[in-house]
Amino acid sequence: MIKNILITGGAGYIGSHISEILVKNKKKIFIVDNLSTGYRTLINKKAKFFKVNILEVKTVKKIIQENKIDSVIHLAANLIISEGEKYPKKYYRNNVVGTQNLLKACSKSTVKNFIFSSTAAIYKDGQFKVSENSIIKPKSVYGKTKINCEKIIQSFCKRNNINYGILRYFNIAGSSPSGKIGLINKSDHLFKNFSREVMKKRPVLKIYGNDYKTKDGSCIRDFIHVSDIAEIHFKVLEKIDKTNKSKILNCGYNKGTSVLDVANEFKKQTSKKVKILITKRRKADLVKIIASNNKLMRFIRWKPKFNNLRKIVKSCLMWEKRQ
Repeated sequence: MIKNILITGGAGYIGSHISEILVKNKKKIFIVDNLSTGYRTLINKKAKFFKVNILEVKTVKKIIQENKIDSVIHLAANLIISEGEKYPKKYYRNNVVGTQNLLKACSKSTVKNFIFSSTAAIYKDGQFKVSENSIIKPKSVYGKTKINCEKIIQSFCKRNNINYGILRYFNIAGSSPSGKIGLINKSDHLFKNFSREVMKKRPVLKIYGNDYKTKDGSCIRDFIHVSDIAEIHFKVLEKIDKTNKSKILNCGYNKGTSVLDVANEFKKQTSKKVKILITKRRKADLVKIIASNNKLMRFIRWKPKFNNLRKIVKSCLMWEKRQ
């Protein structure tokens, strides 16, 4: 039975939404975050917070032991694709070495379950709709660090009799319906950038490339609402704990949406005159990638609640207006 859950990176965008759903389900949560990209304002009031870097093995191990942690949700990572291309050593250290150190802290402990936030960026470009068995060939440094972590986690968990759930995120967007949490940091997140831009007097929505071989020339992604992602974490954690089965699962809606479609939806939801600016392609962007989520659906019998572009954009704008 799951009682005490440690969330690394719990002061971030995804971690705060996972915390929200775990607290609603009366779970005791402990957050480890060095606040390099996280925010104190996003930390759930019912969580016990430790300002710690996961590279600090002894400190993290002490937290796990003293609080009898039975489940770990590992989110802490550097995740901006363009930044990873500039600073590969930083990404390897924080993502791969950070994961190795966290696993060391979990060894010979009370930890029974381990959930890892992976990414669709590990898949080979051009496959379009991908299953968990599709070809693995990451294009970005970020994707390469994540597949390295997956292999390390599988090996460690098998040796130490720990259940694991590796969740391959597709493109996460949106904000909690509660209006209390959302994306704060200024990254290259598409929906955040568009939301911020729409708040200006003369919004300009920038699209990187319109010469891809897609329906409208822009990249196609499987965008999934962050609250649905949070629920997936909770349901997968419960299921691996109950069945003692480890799984690798794609997390998306099985539906593609173009970047231009997203821009046009933002235009619809504002009365301002919005300009769409086409710029050159980015080096590490995939052309088109959509999740085959059949395995996920079967494993947790999940029904998404926010599978709608209009709802996702509306929640982003609602959050941005509060900033």
